[in-house]
Amino acid sequence: MSQDDIDASKAPLIDHLIELRGRLIKSLIAIAIAFVVCFYFASDIFNILVVPYERAAGATKTIELIYTAPQEFFFTQLKLALFGALFLAFPVLAVQIYMFVAPGLYRNERGAFLPFLVATPILFMIGAMLVYFLVMPLAMNFFLGMEQDGGAGKASIQLLPRVSEYLGLIMVLIFAFGIVFQLPVILTLMARVELLTAADLKRRRKYAVVIAFILAAVLTPPDPISQISLAVPAMLLYEISIIAVRYVERSKARKAAEAAEAETADDAD
Repeated sequence: MSQDDIDASKAPLIDHLIELRGRLIKSLIAIAIAFVVCFYFASDIFNILVVPYERAAGATKTIELIYTAPQEFFFTQLKLALFGALFLAFPVLAVQIYMFVAPGLYRNERGAFLPFLVATPILFMIGAMLVYFLVMPLAMNFFLGMEQDGGAGKASIQLLPRVSEYLGLIMVLIFAFGIVFQLPVILTLMARVELLTAADLKRRRKYAVVIAFILAAVLTPPDPISQISLAVPAMLLYEISIIAVRYVERSKARKAAEAAEAETADDAD
């Protein structure tokens, strides 16, 4: 980037604040529109989220969820609408973030930043799909296994989850897995700004394993299936991050070597 390009990209603080306000307003409008749409279809979305429970229970069992306060399901629908709105509006949010920070980046930095912006929602969706198709059915199967049929000397114990508690469980799992699946993006970005290296990640692997299980215990329900289902992917993502960071280091070393050769050739001329 030339000095003229740098000077042209400079703007007073008030201009940056005005632009930031405009980006925030556009983002909030996108969330608000998505919220209205999701609230209209809140019951349908909730029924879709109940599918893992149905898969765990089997076709022969009738699924029953309850609410114990008159306003409980209404507030559950509000939470569900906001949850869906953040998903639907994320592309708009990502574009607004990129358009705000892009003028302050060099041309090559813009090209490097864009793939991470694209990878973030994709990795989040992979984590959410893992919860929906694997982790949640396994967790509900574990909880359903605690039921007890009534009989002589035995009380009948049946699982009747509240709508708010079930939604809270699946939302926590989706967000936990979605955040953990951002690990390659975060570590690769840190490598690009030279805050860590592949050697650092290898050296701290044993600590990463301990942290993965601690986070799994904190972010998931207190059942071993959910915790292991989060800890194992986290460790795999850590190994993938090491490969990605090594690739970044090799790419930077190759570009540095090419720049050095070009400078040597210029000096020779």
